[in-house]
Amino acid sequence: MFNPVRTFAPNIPGIMLAMVMGLSAAFLSEHYGAPVMLMALLLGMSFNFMADSEKTGQGLEFSATTLLRVGVALLGVRITISSLTDFGWPILVLTGVLILTVILIGVIAGRLFKLPENMGLLAGCAVAICGASATAAVAAVLPKNQNTNRSVVFTIVGITAMSTTAMIVYPMVANWLGLDERQTGYFLGATIHDVAQVVGAGYGVSEYAGDNATVVKLFRVAMLAPIVFVLAVFFARKNATPDSYKRFPIPPFLLVFIALMVVNTLGWIPAQVVEFLANLSRWCLVFAIAAIGMRTQLNKLKEVGMAPLILLIVETVFMAVCGASLAYFLI
Repeated sequence: MFNPVRTFAPNIPGIMLAMVMGLSAAFLSEHYGAPVMLMALLLGMSFNFMADSEKTGQGLEFSATTLLRVGVALLGVRITISSLTDFGWPILVLTGVLILTVILIGVIAGRLFKLPENMGLLAGCAVAICGASATAAVAAVLPKNQNTNRSVVFTIVGITAMSTTAMIVYPMVANWLGLDERQTGYFLGATIHDVAQVVGAGYGVSEYAGDNATVVKLFRVAMLAPIVFVLAVFFARKNATPDSYKRFPIPPFLLVFIALMVVNTLGWIPAQVVEFLANLSRWCLVFAIAAIGMRTQLNKLKEVGMAPLILLIVETVFMAVCGASLAYFLI
């Protein structure tokens, strides 16, 4: 007879370890201003020997996969479709084209530079959509191989560094270009990678710029659902076996993401519940990133080389130039 308690019990030590690393990362982030995702990743990497332990290995695997999917699914509660149309559909369509272009650049460059499998795709999605969260969401539907965790770790480290730099530099660029608050908000929301850094940069300029930056950023986050949907179908067909056609190719966490976004748009979720689920999503992602760090061998990161970092820089600069151009000429 199936016993869920007995089945789940072996996961508990590993999950608790991931939670301890995540809570420690949050403490460091709060007191020293470092990005919490980066802190979770680095703390996890420093305890990577725990992934080989019989007591914690299974729970870390659960945290790095299932908790990751739960965190991504709950991201949908932060978005309402109506809030995304403030800038008008033409601007949103152009922003969508920019997002797809950056992802395509990542895929093509990844093949030209002979990066580890799917690393160019991860880098492109991280820059184009929402940094570490997009990296985690895309990683959840990628075929698992020996390079997957290494690619995720490198991408998160690189994208966090880029996003933090952008939070400081981009407001100065907007001022230098003579952008008004509305234009500045669009520029920051369309180009900075992580949501937290967008909020920090936007509201650092003004409340109006911060509101506009958040709206544009949420549009980019909303693009996560259709893009991951397409990737899930693509990889399901690419790695199809006779039995796999009987399975539904779209991961359940993505359907939950879309459902929450729709329900939140209809106003059926109380504000307190929205806040609770948004915080739960954040913590699940922090714990999952810590687990991914613990399942990564540090000595293998050097095998990645400089090419992925150069790719992240090129994509970041490309997106900044295009975003600034849209803000300057069309808004």
